[in-house]
Amino acid sequence: MSKSPLSNLDNNSETPSLENQEFRRVYKNLDQLILILLILVLPLFGMIYLYQSSGEITWDLPELPMVFGQILSGAGIGLLLAQYLLFRKKIKAVFHTDELLMKLKIYASATRERYLILFVIALICSAGLLFFGSAIYNVIFAVALFFFSVAKPTPERITKLLKLSKEDAEVIRLASRPE
Repeated sequence: MSKSPLSNLDNNSETPSLENQEFRRVYKNLDQLILILLILVLPLFGMIYLYQSSGEITWDLPELPMVFGQILSGAGIGLLLAQYLLFRKKIKAVFHTDELLMKLKIYASATRERYLILFVIALICSAGLLFFGSAIYNVIFAVALFFFSVAKPTPERITKLLKLSKEDAEVIRLASRPE
């Protein structure tokens, strides 16, 4: 009979096991990526928003045809829908394996892709707001921020989404804690 991953995360353990380190590494890398993306996108959009709302500063930007604005807003909305559907589709692969580490890696991969798409959406909104000044980009950005916040990986969210047992949920919870 194989040893439970939970026993590797025991607080009394002097040296963390390789499996324990792998759980922590996957979780930590995912968390860091999300924070980096947020740190990059929030100031960028915020500065453009303030620039647009002040109306005093002029950067002499070229006038782009309105069709580009429609394409950008359509792309933003389409990508919002796509990131949700792609994430749900990729998560279904979790239910084809029994190994917890593999489930976490599948989840991390799907989440990483989701956040990269959300990052692209935020860049599209920033460019759209800068060149066209339309409020639709504020709305799309707000929805993207909603997904940034709601979809952030937490042990509870991972447990619920992946339908983990109590023992596996405890492994994820312990892996998410700082060392």
